[in-house]
Amino acid sequence: MMELTILFQDDYIIAINKPEGLLVHRTHLDKHEEDAVVQRLRDQIGQWVFPVHRLDRATSGVLILALSPVIARVLGSQFENHEISKTYHALVRGHLSLTGHIDYPLARIDEIKGSARIKVAGTEKAAETAYKTLSTFTLPMPVSRYPEARCSLVEVTPFQGRKHQIRRHFKHIFHPLIGDTRYGCRHYNALFKHGALPKRMFLHALNITFSHPVGGQTMTVHAPYSDSFSETLLWLKYQGSD
Repeated sequence: MMELTILFQDDYIIAINKPEGLLVHRTHLDKHEEDAVVQRLRDQIGQWVFPVHRLDRATSGVLILALSPVIARVLGSQFENHEISKTYHALVRGHLSLTGHIDYPLARIDEIKGSARIKVAGTEKAAETAYKTLSTFTLPMPVSRYPEARCSLVEVTPFQGRKHQIRRHFKHIFHPLIGDTRYGCRHYNALFKHGALPKRMFLHALNITFSHPVGGQTMTVHAPYSDSFSETLLWLKYQGSD
């Protein structure tokens, strides 16, 4: 079992670069999954760790954990009060404007295995996401009814932390994330599954800024791209950068 990459550690907190495909902690939905960040990191550093926020299993990038329940509560309140600043990079379908702002309240979704997902009326909460386009790509490959494929690398800042906020917001504006099997485009997902390309959802938590729970100083932790994200960007640039 590979060790997790530690980005920062002191007596109170630890930050890692979570690989895609790894749960933060076991849940009742994945009760047969034995591997998760909490268990792997506990064994790696020889002490208990306490998650204060989450990343989807398919998302890579910076993840902060506390080294005690008390610190977890202090950090958790920063997340609950939206005092944390987070930056993500994502690959999305199509070409976007240079900058944009998505203001679309998100409702809770009821999911029953094997059934359709249903929005729960009356549970909508404010959700805003800003983005900036970093690169656009045009690939000489047909997709669906189009003769070529287009996608964009975007920098994303969610102002809240609603469940699947980035994924649902980019679906809402018809630019879903590449590799997103829940909210994405099956045609683009199939295109990116060919050959030796990594099989993943292309969402990476790049930076997180917060106040240290003991010292109070502002901290920013940066997580470099995983190999799978970097390799795909190189492939896109080779195939057709605009």
